[in-house]
Amino acid sequence: MGRAMDPGEMEQALRDAGCTGEDIACMMENAGDPKGLLTLLARHRAALLEEVHRGEKKIDCLDYLIYQLKHQL
Repeated sequence: MGRAMDPGEMEQALRDAGCTGEDIACMMENAGDPKGLLTLLARHRAALLEEVHRGEKKIDCLDYLIYQLKHQL
């Protein structure tokens, strides 16, 4: 089994993952409860993935608009 991540590393990783200060505080409070922490991380991951999907839909709309405009030339 790997070594435990120290609190400073965990905080930095959470910041890098786009967590808010409030999210980080909540997750750090749950650092001693791996199952609870995994649940919180999974929720944050799902929210980020939803952002990606919304962005992909916007790109699809732009691609369609570009396609339509190019075929008018």
